[in-house]
Amino acid sequence: MKKLAVVALGGNALLRGDQVGTIEEQEQNTADTLKNLLYLIKDGYDIIIAHGNGPQVGNILMRNDAGEQMYNIAQMPLDICVADSQGGIGYMIERMLRNVLKENNIDKEVVTIVTQVVVDKDDPAFNDPQKRVGKIYDKEQADKLAKEKGWIFKEEVKEKGGWRRVVPSPKPISFMNAQIVEDLARQGNIVITVGGGGIPVYIDENNNVRPSEAVIDKDLASAMVGAKVKADEFYILTDVPYVYINYKKENEKKLDFLDKKDTEKYLEQGMFAEGSMAPKIRACLKFIEDGGSKSIITESTKLEDKSYGTKITLNYED
Repeated sequence: MKKLAVVALGGNALLRGDQVGTIEEQEQNTADTLKNLLYLIKDGYDIIIAHGNGPQVGNILMRNDAGEQMYNIAQMPLDICVADSQGGIGYMIERMLRNVLKENNIDKEVVTIVTQVVVDKDDPAFNDPQKRVGKIYDKEQADKLAKEKGWIFKEEVKEKGGWRRVVPSPKPISFMNAQIVEDLARQGNIVITVGGGGIPVYIDENNNVRPSEAVIDKDLASAMVGAKVKADEFYILTDVPYVYINYKKENEKKLDFLDKKDTEKYLEQGMFAEGSMAPKIRACLKFIEDGGSKSIITESTKLEDKSYGTKITLNYED
């Protein structure tokens, strides 16, 4: 049986930090990233793709604000905004990937699934919202929206200051259509799922599916997918070829291999920045703890050369 890999595309795979975000820019970035997945496909892997949606869903939320303020168009809740971004980004990845496969004479189907991810309605994150979404407001606007909509705001310490809405970021438990995703992938189809961490939902006391006003971490959701479909390997594609300790310091050291024990030690020592690498490390740990054989963090352009990338396993001998 072929190996199954879950590949989580980082935000820079779709939109670079110095770009405006036109569709032409995003399409080119996406195509450039997807070309690197050919190395896995040609190596015999079946593939499931997950992706971020941070800039895109932020833009959707700002369009929400503008539509309400200028034209009295009712705002859509966060779960609908995530679903919108899943469909739009999934379509773009699917179309670009079909073209890349055609150019390389590879006959594979690609399917995008708008995916709901189940969270616990009693997750502690709902009592401590931390995830920033949407635009930055001044204090007067933030107070007005907090009163009218019940939104929670936190002061921004970076950039221009101001106040920004925060929402919970609960842990993913499971996702809808898991068996379908696994079956499709193992049949040789490339499946795009849990975009932006998935649409957060919970199951109520009547076993009905209800929307949750939250955002799920994309890497944790991707690792959860990997565990549920019994994937062999989990890739997080980011903007560095390796994970480092003492990053950008004189004693910087790249990490080729890590076991669970050393990974947890470095995490506890604060070697991985909370705003960037730490969530990725936790997702990699979660994957191997839940039965995956190997997690890899690297740059997409390094997939051709397997000597690149930080490999995380339960034990070094693995």
